[in-house]
This record gives sequence, structure tokens and C-alpha cells, in this order.
Amino acid sequence: MAEPLAKQPQAQEPSSFPEDKKDTVPSTSSDTDDVETSGPINEKALLRKIDWHLLPAVGILYLLSFLDRSNVGNARVEGLADDLGMTGNQYLTGLTLYFVGYVIFEVPCNIILKRTTPRFWLPTLTILWGIVATLMGVVHNLAGFFAARFFLGVTESGLFPGVVYYFSMWYKRRERQYRISLFFGAAALAGSFGGILAFGIGHMKGIVWENGWHWIFILEGLATIVVAVAAYFFIHNYPSTASFITPSERTFILSRLSSDSDATHNEPFTWANVRLALLDPKCWLYGLSFHTMSLPLYTFSLFLPTIIKDLGYTAAIAQLLTIPPYAFAFITTLTIAVYSERLHKRALFIIASASFAIIGYIILLSNTDPKAKPGISYLGTFFAAGGIYPATALALSWPAINVSGQTKRAVANAMQISIGNCGAVLGTQLYRANDGPRYIVGHSFALGYLAGNIAVSSLLYYILSKENKRRDGITPEIQEIGDLTDWKGDEDPRWRFQY
Repeated sequence: MAEPLAKQPQAQEPSSFPEDKKDTVPSTSSDTDDVETSGPINEKALLRKIDWHLLPAVGILYLLSFLDRSNVGNARVEGLADDLGMTGNQYLTGLTLYFVGYVIFEVPCNIILKRTTPRFWLPTLTILWGIVATLMGVVHNLAGFFAARFFLGVTESGLFPGVVYYFSMWYKRRERQYRISLFFGAAALAGSFGGILAFGIGHMKGIVWENGWHWIFILEGLATIVVAVAAYFFIHNYPSTASFITPSERTFILSRLSSDSDATHNEPFTWANVRLALLDPKCWLYGLSFHTMSLPLYTFSLFLPTIIKDLGYTAAIAQLLTIPPYAFAFITTLTIAVYSERLHKRALFIIASASFAIIGYIILLSNTDPKAKPGISYLGTFFAAGGIYPATALALSWPAINVSGQTKRAVANAMQISIGNCGAVLGTQLYRANDGPRYIVGHSFALGYLAGNIAVSSLLYYILSKENKRRDGITPEIQEIGDLTDWKGDEDPRWRFQY
């Protein structure tokens, strides 16, 4: 067995918050001429440096992405459906078309990322969806709305799975889930910002157009384009070429990655590796885990303004009342991420979070007169948000921490989002115009899907723990896989799954 590139006397656990075991580790030497050893490297400080350069950059892109896809709910409250002459459930059809485009183009987008670079691909996607989002503000008929929603889904489809794969090239396995949760927390912040912005922009009614929903799309879309142009300068590529780290830090990062991941492998793209993901049942279960969360996630984010408005509030007040549940969701997402990482448990925290969200939908369904008792239903939205977002964040980390092989992991990430968003396609048809204010069908489906997520998470817990025990009887676990020439990815019996 080949030895790893450089062995470090470092702890195997992540040395970044939420747990730190060693602050200082000697730097490694390198065989290349351009690398110098410059004394001990503080691993904790280095991880903070990486976090600072990566997380805010991709977090702002995802915040804008979630804002641009979900602000249609705010626009509906401001008169979108009436101005475009929508009847029946045509608004729901527009929501569905977004996810059709999203699902179709998810895997191709991640393949393009694998064959290009994050600095090129992620900002390019952001510019494209920013243009589409802006143009939604000038549509004047139903066909234009349908086309804009479809192409918004196409252009946004590559961001989330691309960033999850991107993280896997920077962080060790036990460090990724926490960063993915921080990244996904931007979705909850987008909900809060969306409510604030919609409240303010809604007062632009009468400027050019009678209603202010046009300006919601235009101003938020233009902001996306401006940030996307800047992103060509603040998005970094992989550790081997990133400019913000020193040569000795680069060597140290590559060495620490080799301790438990394949991020240091020079793996060429092959269709055989794509097939490995498509034929792995666990990859499909990771997708089903998100599928059972995407329906409650997107129905909540797309319909919350309408649900609150139907409790008897004005459009402006409804926009403001969407802010607190999202702020609560942001707090629970970060809190659960910390404890999940600290205790090295995934499935159990997903199950607990989904159960917390179920309480919210039970409250919503049990309130037989929401207009007379709006506070009860509003309380239910806190439980729903506080459980949906942390459970989704953890579910989305399954491929990043358990799939080995760069191409297989990239495809598995995209598969998960594609399979998952099929749930969103269904969800967009559930909150029909004449179902308010109780929305029994939509709330019941969300509750049922959350129960389904508990079942899937339990199944994954069983399968992965059983597989680990089987492999324990074959060969010991090996974590220093970076320089192994015979590594077979996560099918190798020396690999252990996290659950």
C-alpha cells in the first residue's frame, strides 16, 4: 500500500468550530520547488481563513438564488396573478415549470463544473439567472411568465450541487456537513430578506406600473447581476491554484485532505464514473432523503406569504410577518448543525428536526378557523420552518460526506437535487387558490412527506451502519487515502460511511 503524500500528527476530527482538537500542526515539506516551509501552521486559523474566503462568497450567491426563485410568492401578494390574468391554478403551473427546468439540467451543470472551474461556472450561472429574474419583471402575459420560470430553473440548477462538490475539494469529510448547513442557512436568510424587500418595494406601486410586483423582480434581479460580475473576482478555484493561501498552506491543505478524502486525486472525467453513481442504490436513497424534504421546503417558502395573508392580514403586514419564522429557521439550522457535527450524528438529527416540523403542520391542520385564531396558525409556521430547514441542510450533506470518487460525488450531488426537486414539482400543485385559509391538502402532503423523511433517514441509518459493520469484519478502516493508487472509491471495503 502506498504511503500518503504527507503524514501529519493532527487529530482526525475537524479542528474548526464546532470542535477543535489541535490548534497547531507542523507544516509539511513538498517535493516541488515553489513550496517553502515556513514554520508551524495553525490549523484552526487556516480553516477560519478558508471559511472566510469561501463561505461568504458562495453564501451570497445562494441567498440571491433562493431569493430570486421564491420572491414570486411575495410578487403574488402584490398583484402578480391578477395583472397577468391568471385563472384557476395557472400560477401553480408557473411554479412547477421552474422545477422542471431545474431537474432536467442539474446533472449536466455539475458535469460542466467538473470540466471547467468554479470561478468561471458559478458566476456565469449567476449572471444568467439574474438576467432571467430581471426579465420576469417585464412579462405582461401568462406565456412570458411560464417561459421565465422555466429558464430560471434551468439557470439556477447548477449552483447548489456545484457548491456542495466544491466544498468536498476543500474540506475533510467531517468538516463538510457543518459548512453545507451554514451555506444552506442562506436560504432562511433569503426568506427574511425577501419579506423585508417586498415590504419596501411594494410601496413602489404606481411607478411605471400600477402594482409593485414588477419592481420586486427587476430590482432583485439587477442586484444578482451586479454581484455575479463581482463574483468572477471573489470566487476561488481549488486549493491547488487558489491565490489567497501561501505555498506552505497549500501543501498542508492537500496533505490534510489526503487523510480522509480523495480531493487530492487527479481524477479525469469518465462516463464510467458517472455510471457508478447512477447504479449505486445509496445515491438514490440520498436523493429520496432530499425528495421527502423538498416538498415541505418549497411549499413553505413559495406559499408562506399567501398562507399568512389568508389569515386575514393585509399584503404589507403579511410580507413583514414572513420574517420571524425564517429568522427562527436560520437559528435552528445553525444550532442543529453545530450539535450534529459535535456528536457526529446525521440521521438522528434529521429525524428529530423532521419531527419538530411535523408538530407545526399538526398545529396548522388542527386550527379549524384560522381567520378567527390567526395566532395559532402563525405559531405553526415557526415549528414548520424551525424543523424543515435544519433537516434539509443535513439531508443535503449525505453525498458530500459519504460518496468517494470526484466524478461520482459530483453526479451523486446533482442526482440528489434532481430527485429531490421532483418533490417540489408535486408541491407546487398542492396549495390551490380555493383551498385557503386552511390548505388541508397542502399541509397534509407536507406532513406526510416529513413522515416519509423519517422513514428514509431511518433506512439509511440501518443500511450504512450495517455496511460499516460488514466492512469491519473484512479490513480495518483507512483514512489516509490521498496517495493510494489502488483506491476504488466508496466501494472500497476500507471506506466507512457516516450516519
